[in-house]
Amino acid sequence: MSEYRLAEKPTLDVLTALGYQQLSPAAATVMQVEKNRVLLKPVLLEALQSLNGIGTIDAEAIYGDLSTLSDNEEWQRKLRGAYSRRLTGDARDRPIVLIDFKNPDRNSYHIVCQFRVSAQRSRVPDIVVFVNGIPIVVIEAKSPLKTSNTAEEAFEQIKQYERDIPRLFGSNAFNLITDGITTLYGATGASSQFYAPWPDAWPRSREDFADDLAKDLWCLLEPARLLDLLAHFIVFETDPETKKTVKKVCRYQQFRAVNKAVARVADGQLKKGLIWHTQGSGKSLTMVFLALKLKTHLTVEAATLQNPNILVLTDRIDLDTQISTTFVACALPNPKQAGSVAELRETVERAGSGQILLSTIFKFAGSREAIPNSENWIVLVDECHRTQEKDLGGYLQATLPDARFFGFTGTPIKNSDKNTYRQFSVAGEGYLDKYGIDDAVRDGATVPILYEGRKTDWAIDEAEIDILFDRWFVDMADDKREELKRKGVALATLAKHPERVRLVALDIWEHFKQVCRPDGFKAQIVVIDREAVVLYRAALAALIAADLIKGGSDADAAREQADMMIACAYSKSQEDNKDSEDPAVTAVRRQLEAHYLDEEAEKKAKKAFKVFGKEPSFLIVCDKLLTGFDAPIEAVMYLDKPLKEHGLLQAIARTNRTCTLKRPDGIEIEKPHGRIVDYIGVTNHLDEALASYRADDVQNALRDIAILRNDLREVHARYARQKRLLGLDGLDEKAAAYVVGKLVVEGREDDWFDLQRFARQFVRVYGDLSPDPAILEFTDAVKWAAAFLRMATQVILKDESLDHRSYTSKIRDMLEEHVHATGLSTTIRLRSITDPSFSADFDTESKTEEDLQEALVRKSAELKRVTRELVDKNPAQYGRFSERVLEIIRRFEDGQISAAEGLREFQDLAANITNEQGAHAELGMDERAFAILRIIESAAPDVGHESQQAAAIAIGNVYATAQASQPSWFFMDAYKKELRQRVRPLLVGAGVPEPKQIRDDIEAYAVHAYAGMH
Repeated sequence: MSEYRLAEKPTLDVLTALGYQQLSPAAATVMQVEKNRVLLKPVLLEALQSLNGIGTIDAEAIYGDLSTLSDNEEWQRKLRGAYSRRLTGDARDRPIVLIDFKNPDRNSYHIVCQFRVSAQRSRVPDIVVFVNGIPIVVIEAKSPLKTSNTAEEAFEQIKQYERDIPRLFGSNAFNLITDGITTLYGATGASSQFYAPWPDAWPRSREDFADDLAKDLWCLLEPARLLDLLAHFIVFETDPETKKTVKKVCRYQQFRAVNKAVARVADGQLKKGLIWHTQGSGKSLTMVFLALKLKTHLTVEAATLQNPNILVLTDRIDLDTQISTTFVACALPNPKQAGSVAELRETVERAGSGQILLSTIFKFAGSREAIPNSENWIVLVDECHRTQEKDLGGYLQATLPDARFFGFTGTPIKNSDKNTYRQFSVAGEGYLDKYGIDDAVRDGATVPILYEGRKTDWAIDEAEIDILFDRWFVDMADDKREELKRKGVALATLAKHPERVRLVALDIWEHFKQVCRPDGFKAQIVVIDREAVVLYRAALAALIAADLIKGGSDADAAREQADMMIACAYSKSQEDNKDSEDPAVTAVRRQLEAHYLDEEAEKKAKKAFKVFGKEPSFLIVCDKLLTGFDAPIEAVMYLDKPLKEHGLLQAIARTNRTCTLKRPDGIEIEKPHGRIVDYIGVTNHLDEALASYRADDVQNALRDIAILRNDLREVHARYARQKRLLGLDGLDEKAAAYVVGKLVVEGREDDWFDLQRFARQFVRVYGDLSPDPAILEFTDAVKWAAAFLRMATQVILKDESLDHRSYTSKIRDMLEEHVHATGLSTTIRLRSITDPSFSADFDTESKTEEDLQEALVRKSAELKRVTRELVDKNPAQYGRFSERVLEIIRRFEDGQISAAEGLREFQDLAANITNEQGAHAELGMDERAFAILRIIESAAPDVGHESQQAAAIAIGNVYATAQASQPSWFFMDAYKKELRQRVRPLLVGAGVPEPKQIRDDIEAYAVHAYAGMH
């Protein structure tokens, strides 16, 4: 009841105030016509006739088309106007309007609470939002009073709906989850890590709303804004390598920046704007969304937007390729990449209207002649500060004198860079839109970057460079040393001293083994020049091989493994294949030749670097890959090159991407931060290195790791105080968990929430700081806190703890050792249903009531996990078992059954699951074909069993053959379509009604069951 009162009803009230008409579930059921349909037929028919001026017969025919459409991307295209059909009396197809984007009042907006949809299983989402009778948004509401993680629970509910009633999500734009206080949104099919809040109510402010729920729902669902999101801020990005398509919905800063820029173009008065969206926050997608809205402007009417030409410029070939790939991957209409200066000039001069052209700024060098009709061009310039090099900005302005210019940057513009402000910024405005470093970290769009200066005997102080040279090169022949000094002692000479390189490489390897390697993250090493690249490569490879040999590896195998772990990226020189009078120089050139990667080899190395579990683990660079290279798996940058200003900000941002790695055992590991490990002294003079920027813009670009030491003391103090207030001092983890469980039953959920939050923070900061010696005094406390969280989650939520997702491997290993040493592992460890000791809990005769309750808690968590994993594989086969687990838990918590009775019911349930897992053998069927049989039985129960079984076996053979002949079939849309065409007649022949829906359900199962080599 609290769910409806505190979450659902407030949501319905806000939406009603925004102009939505609420329909009762009964009224909606009548409008569905059939229980497995999701369109509100009378509403849609009325909208079709009104918006298109057509009669009932044509509207019915369109309804028939749409009612069988299930592809989300195709739905989005049709909603945006890419839909035509031949109507009564017409000789040719004509456009069909489903939504009037420019006139929101011409559409109808409805909400339905408890909207029932039937497919494999009947599901009832809390709230569905309709536009013209078409379901556009699904909202799942949870009570804020629950002791569980309401966001996670609501997300799991959404995922269940997507699995069980996929037809509802064909036309879906995005989903919302809310507890009436916090609201998150995510694209159809998105994982939980991509659900996010919408904190900024631009162009309004928070004070305009009664509460956060009203603000959030206005931001996302106010009718005109919802139509804007639907029309311009959803893209489907296809990975060019895997061909996998991911749906993406904009973030609030992208929506804000795009609409500011479009408003400026529509107004026509001001012709430029400067946008800073910090690196890693989706700047390239912001440019895509802007180009999409400028190109289609479905919600905007303005003379200046009548089919303009759009020119997207970057400052480097690799960024040009990256942006071009993003534009093409997102299916932006007709993007064209200019291959040469001549082609660029010709295309720009001859372009009529509606062109999207992608190129590099350098192709404008020397161009002074203005092209005609330049007022019809809108120019989007990435990393726009680079236009000031070599007068490129002047050439660009001369070529397109009347164009509109929008400059984008991933780093702040320097105070002294007056020309960039002059070219792209309106006087006195600064940035048209700003999404800075702190904004991105606060929102979780990027991770914070920590730095630590490594103190070694070979540290370089540039103020003492001559003294250091004499000290370090004391063994060099006098004449050679004097010759080098006459040329001037260079920092590079000192940085590449062989002993210094060896010791720094050793420190890198030891640090990497502790910080990156256990969890599978990777690192870049940035060195001073090309020669240093191969010197560090040789030193590091030798150290890794020696370590592997010490661990028992064969010498040859160790050297081969070490070589695989390291890749180098640098530019080639014509001198590399020549000999020098100096043998040492010749030796370096041979190494440069040996380890150089051509364009294709470098592309493969970069691709492998981004993949968890593949080598290389290290990329050694000097100039390449410091900008534009996006590898979320990179957690550490080892810095042995002096960088400053823009170069420093660009380089360190390689580590700021968010990343969640999934280990083979299913454990997910989140990257907590990026690290910069400084060997060259950049961070000793950080203020000086970043002095050219406004302090507010860069104050948190890098955080000293020493700050974490203070953070650790503070979070431990908060945690210890809360633990003491609840009377847990002196108790072991198990006893403390049951004490807190009783407090929750007594209504003191807030005490549990606070302790849980403080304990999580304490463990997380401890892990972030590791292996710093400052953690040692807190180790015992962390072991207790982590073990307590696991036990308390089982006691209170009857579920396994998910806290380990944010633990490093080192913390998890330490925790496992602790729970075994204390004997807590027998209570806390969750077993699989096939574990010989799984059934021990079912012996109720010799147990005390306390033992029975402990056994019930454990079985609840174990069977929750077991059934959750099985439902993920096949909801039609195992959904009923998952629901039964939750029902037994609810009845126990409500006092309807005792712990002993609950255990007996769990015992029967476990036996039924085991029987189901072996049922295929009784029928002589393949396990996967049997799973397909269960899908057919669930969706078409009236079909005869023999027909069902024959169809399941035949369909299983179709997918098994595909798996054998084409292991990556599930990435190939054309091949998947061919398989669907083979499956359909098998279902029809068996007498299965609605074969398309069942076929799609079977494909969803087959994508996982028949994936890869078998």
